[in-house]
Amino acid sequence: MPWSNQSGGGGPWGGGNNGGGPWGQGPRGQGGPQGTPPDLEDIIRKGQDRLKRALPGGGGFSPAIAGIVVVGLLALWGFKAIYTVQPDEVGVELRFGKPKDEVSEPGLHFAWWPIETVEIANTAEKLMNIGAGGGSGNSEGLMLSGDQNIVDVRFSVAYQVADPGAYLFNVADPDNMLQQISESAMREVVGRRPAQDIFRDDRQGIADDVRSTIQTTLDEYGSGLAINAISIEDVAPPREVADAFDEVQRAEQDEDRFVEESNQYSNQKLGQARGEAAQVREDAAAYKNRVVQEAEGEAQRFISVYDEYAKAPDVTRKRLFLETMEGVLKDSDKVIVGQESGQGVVPYLPLPELQKRAAGGAN
Repeated sequence: MPWSNQSGGGGPWGGGNNGGGPWGQGPRGQGGPQGTPPDLEDIIRKGQDRLKRALPGGGGFSPAIAGIVVVGLLALWGFKAIYTVQPDEVGVELRFGKPKDEVSEPGLHFAWWPIETVEIANTAEKLMNIGAGGGSGNSEGLMLSGDQNIVDVRFSVAYQVADPGAYLFNVADPDNMLQQISESAMREVVGRRPAQDIFRDDRQGIADDVRSTIQTTLDEYGSGLAINAISIEDVAPPREVADAFDEVQRAEQDEDRFVEESNQYSNQKLGQARGEAAQVREDAAAYKNRVVQEAEGEAQRFISVYDEYAKAPDVTRKRLFLETMEGVLKDSDKVIVGQESGQGVVPYLPLPELQKRAAGGAN
């Protein structure tokens, strides 16, 4: 080779007399000549000797070591076989990987590990918040309403585990699935309604529809979850149109206020008119009753007079004449002329003058 004659044939880097290699002296095995690799069997044999010296009894079979191993295995088995279910939790045991029908209530339980294992499910009510709100810059809660308006909805879902077996084994990630289903259901319901319903008019109706949709979908998947309540926390327009939307809201509120004031004025006037109409009707009814009663009284009096007249016509005629003359002459000035005065002389009694004098004397 070209490099075998340079500097004594020590390889391409020279230094052949020093054991070769660019770094000087080459590796040595323990106890071997220079440049010999270490003996692997010798290293293993020395390690075994050190392990035997470390164990009691010189590395042979010992009952103490066997006892320690058995106790350790029993401790491991007991640790795996005995388990505790905390409050608000239930356990589902699996035998050869197949879940049992019964569940383990809170407390201390035993399972034949490794034949039987256990999975724990938390049954306490949980709250999941969906939608980040308008000020966070997150578009998670942005939805399109039925009247083509964009709204930012933030709501919460209260749920809990109703079927632990289905929750643990039917769905890989039930909580994540619930979040996706809840957001999809809210988008579906809001997309069928005008924006005014989600802002103010019918929030509870929307929440009920969303809860029904979520529960139906979860039951179809067999998730084992039960939805307790849907609460719409906040609804706002996107930040870019918030000012314009606030103006529209204020205008609608003013419109509602004007309509309410007009309704109050209309009700006031209508009530007043109805009261006056009732008063007129009552006055007319009272006048009618009075006139009818007076007419009936006059008719009854006439009938009574006629009955008396039929019994004694002369006396009745004379009485009627006297009563009529009394009524006619009682308020008029009278001059009385007697028929016994004789002819040519008319005695006169100045009653008007006497009355005037009497009146003047009294004053």
